Amino acid sequence: MRTMLLAFVALALTMVASSGFAVAAQTEGKITKIDADAQTVTLDDGKSYKVPGEFDVTTLTEGSEIIIAYDVVNGQNLITDMQIDE
Repeated sequence: MRTMLLAFVALALTMVASSGFAVAAQTEGKITKIDADAQTVTLDDGKSYKVPGEFDVTTLTEGSEIIIAYDVVNGQNLITDMQIDE
């Protein structure tokens, strides 16, 4: 019974993570690219993150160190909070 319950919980978590629900995460790195048209920031790990629509990406500079909190929604990394080290 315990094995079945653990299997059910694992299956449920897998379904939630792959169904478009938000999955919160955090990362840090150096900004290597800023795409104002797409409203994205790319870090030195090669991953891109979409900034909120109300944020002015022209205030960011390539080479800055940044800490990003983000949600993964439908396979896209959406920034929820950021801290820029200057």
